[in-house]
Amino acid sequence: MFFEHPENNAQAASHRALQDNEIRERAVLVDIHGVDQPYSESLAELNELVVSAGATPINHITGSRSQPHPKTYIGSGKVEEIRQAIQSGQAEVVIFNHGLSPTQERNLEREFNCRVLDRTALILDIFAQRARSHEGKLQVELAQLEYMSTRLVRGWIHLKRQKGGIGLRGPGETQLETDRRLLRARIRSILKRLDKVRCQRDQGRRARQRAEVPTVSLVGYTNAGKSSLFNRLTAAEVYVADQLFATLDPTLRRLELADIGSVVLMDTVGFIRNLPHKLIDAFQATLQETSTAALLLHVVDASAEHRERIQQVETVLADINAHHLPCLLVYNKIDLLDYSQARIERDISGKPIAVWISAHNGSGVNLLLQAMAELLGDDILHQTMLLRPYQGQLRARLYAQGSVLHEHMDENGQWVLDVRLQKKALLKILSRLGLDAKSGLSDVTDKSCPKGQDSKLF
Repeated sequence: MFFEHPENNAQAASHRALQDNEIRERAVLVDIHGVDQPYSESLAELNELVVSAGATPINHITGSRSQPHPKTYIGSGKVEEIRQAIQSGQAEVVIFNHGLSPTQERNLEREFNCRVLDRTALILDIFAQRARSHEGKLQVELAQLEYMSTRLVRGWIHLKRQKGGIGLRGPGETQLETDRRLLRARIRSILKRLDKVRCQRDQGRRARQRAEVPTVSLVGYTNAGKSSLFNRLTAAEVYVADQLFATLDPTLRRLELADIGSVVLMDTVGFIRNLPHKLIDAFQATLQETSTAALLLHVVDASAEHRERIQQVETVLADINAHHLPCLLVYNKIDLLDYSQARIERDISGKPIAVWISAHNGSGVNLLLQAMAELLGDDILHQTMLLRPYQGQLRARLYAQGSVLHEHMDENGQWVLDVRLQKKALLKILSRLGLDAKSGLSDVTDKSCPKGQDSKLF
């Protein structure tokens, strides 16, 4: 298996950005590691985020500190190094791969005389560009307003604060208070509208539960290939791109599974390392769908270093209380590996735990559908049923369900059906025909079934 070094990925992303004809802002990237933290691909990931946001990384500043500086997060030596990088590259923005306090952000802007953004602001900017649905735009705006509420002073640094003395009383403090009140009012308005969206989603979820249609949710690290797999399984046309957070708004489509019938497949926003908690709170209505799914398909980019990414996704699933749900690992992009083949991995009991596929060329997709059916259909019945001539309605229902594998007539003119279906589906059919489960089943099974085949359903 071949893994590209993060620095190579970063250089490739920078090259793509430089090839872009659009006018892009020039950015200096800063990534500071703790002394006890090993090297990771976080810098390459930051590079991809910056390119996705529409900027061009021109320099990468790295270093290590045991703890952040309270005023500037970094030391005076790094401040000077970044200042020189800004001047030499004529950069318009400095982006930190960390969370900065409002005070640190303001101090750094004074030092560099340009905009300074942290990781949260960068992700919020990408989300604002990608949101298309009404719900997605509301969620992004809510996260942005909550983030901005502590950083309003930057917009009014040209105004004087109110203080004593003739000519020194300015509108700055008053304007900040006005902005804060407007922000609070707008946040309350968005929360009310999101409550309506949440109620609508709850109604749709309850309708699917009444119809006993299971939901399968695609989760995973951003750019793992979830949307490509979603399109492959459902023949949908969801936007796909080789960039972080290409998908922001959730999409639902119906999917037919053998023995199971209809399921709802949901494509969701990708997770990322150190996903800001404010984003998790703002997207709670969307993530609620994931936390109530019958099965999670955890899509993993098999062509990249995925162990740490799997842990990051599991952390987010725990944050939204979805870690207890049945989960199937889907290792995608095996077409990019030097050696690998489509296969199903099982535990000692034979239960599927992982599937290796390629959503790009379709390799292993049938195995994925098989594994999904096995996990969702843990109560599948494969039995022989003997139906008498007056039970034609029950026979028609079984055919409509697609559960009849084989049928023949015995010497008495009765139907002998080889059926395979879920136990709950059979109980639903009997209920609609007004048959009691026990009496109805005893009426449709017979001791005269062919020898060697079980005529007992329960």
